[in-house]
Amino acid sequence: MLQIKIFGTTPPCANCMRAEKHALKAAEQFPGRVEVVHLDALGPEAQRYGLMVTPVIVVGDQVVGTGKVITAGQLVSIIQNQLGG
Repeated sequence: MLQIKIFGTTPPCANCMRAEKHALKAAEQFPGRVEVVHLDALGPEAQRYGLMVTPVIVVGDQVVGTGKVITAGQLVSIIQNQLGG
C-alpha cells in the first residue's frame, strides 16, 4: 500500500490541516491502495527527510512538497505515477 505522509506540527497548523485534507481527498480515488498518515514534525521519522518547515508531504519515499500545500489534483497525478499508471 502506498503511503502519503503528512509531517506537521502538533497541534496542526492551518496549512498542515489543509495538506492532510487534500491528501485524504486524493486517496479516496484509490480505495485500498493509498493511505494517509499524519506524523509529528518533531518525530524521529521527520529527521529522515531533513524536515525544516511544515507541512512536508511524502508520497511513497519521495518528498513532493515542503512548506506548501499540494492540491488533491496534483497528488492524484503523483500517486498515479507512483502506482504505475
